[in-house]
Amino acid sequence: MSSKPGLYKDSMGWLYYSVAVGYAALGYGAGFAGLFHSNWAVNAASVVLLAHAMTIAAYLIHECGHNAVFVRARDNARLGRVMSWLCGAAYGTYEDIRYKHFRHHVDNDDVVWFDYDRFFSERPVVTWVVRALEWMYIPAHDLLMHAVMVFTSFVIPQRRAQRLRNVTVIAIRGGLFLAALIYVPKVAALYALAYLLMMHVLRFMDSVQHDYPYNLTLFETSRAPHKGDKDWEQEHTFSNVLSLRFAKLNWLVLNFGYHNAHHADMNLPFYRLPALHAELTGNDPKFVIPFAAQLRLYHENRVSRIYNPQPENYPKGAEYLRTAQSGSGPIGGNAASFLTSF
Repeated sequence: MSSKPGLYKDSMGWLYYSVAVGYAALGYGAGFAGLFHSNWAVNAASVVLLAHAMTIAAYLIHECGHNAVFVRARDNARLGRVMSWLCGAAYGTYEDIRYKHFRHHVDNDDVVWFDYDRFFSERPVVTWVVRALEWMYIPAHDLLMHAVMVFTSFVIPQRRAQRLRNVTVIAIRGGLFLAALIYVPKVAALYALAYLLMMHVLRFMDSVQHDYPYNLTLFETSRAPHKGDKDWEQEHTFSNVLSLRFAKLNWLVLNFGYHNAHHADMNLPFYRLPALHAELTGNDPKFVIPFAAQLRLYHENRVSRIYNPQPENYPKGAEYLRTAQSGSGPIGGNAASFLTSF
C-alpha cells in the first residue's frame, strides 16, 4: 500500500493497516498452501495460521466498516469486500454488514432480522442437535447463522435483489470447496477446521461485550429506547481484553477487546484503542473481564447459551460485569458476529 498523503485516515494508518492487511493476505496464502503438505506438523501450524489470518481479515472488515482505514468511504468498502472473500463473508454484501453494525452502534442495540430464539423454540430436535454439537465444541449455532448468510438472498425477503450476486459467490466458493473435497479431501477438512477455529475466536470475543438482548428491527424503523444515550451504552458495554499486563497480546484480535473504548469513539483505529482505554479507566483491572473468567464462561456455558432466554431480573450493567469477572453464571451471548448481517 502507498503512503500517499490523504489516503489513510490516521497518520500512522499506512504502517499499521499495511502490516495487518499484508498479514491477512500472506497468512491466508501460506496457511492454505501448508494444508497440502505431507507433514502433519506443517498441516497443524498451517491450520492455526490460516484461522488467524481469516480472523484478522474479519476484524479488518470491522475497521473498514467504521471507515477507520482510509479517508474515502469507497476505499474502505473496497478493502472490506476483499477481506470478506478471505474470511468467507462475501455471500452477502459489505454494505449490509456495515449497515447492521452501524445500527448496533447508533441504536445501542443488537439489531437483527433472524429470531433464532423462536427458531430454536419451534424446533426442539434441531435445538437438541445444536446443543449436542456445541458440547463437542463444534460451533453449530454459528454454522446455522453462516448457513443463513450463504443463502441470504433466498432466506431474507428484503435481499431477493441480490440473488445473482449470491448465486455467483456460492458457485465460486462452493465450486472450489467441492473440488478440494473431491481431489484433496484432507485439504478440505483442514480448511473447514481452520474456519471453525475462526468462528470460535470471533464469538469468544463477542460473547460478553454487551448485556442487552436482540431486537427484530433490522428492516424496521428504530424503536431503540437507549438510542444516543452514551452513558447507558458504556454501562452495558464490557471490555474483555486478552491481557492488560501483556497488552501486545490484544493485537492478536486487533484490540477488539477494548470494547468500551471502541464504543466511546467508534471511528478510532484499532491501534489507538489501548490509549483511550487507559484514559477512560487508568488500566484498572476492575473495569475489564479477566481472560481466565472469559475462558471459564465460554467453556461452562457452551451448551446453556443455546436458546436460553434470560429473565427480566438477570444481572445487568455493573452487576453483570461483577458476575462475569467472577467467571460464574450463564453469561454470554452467542452467534452475534458482525459478519452475519441479519
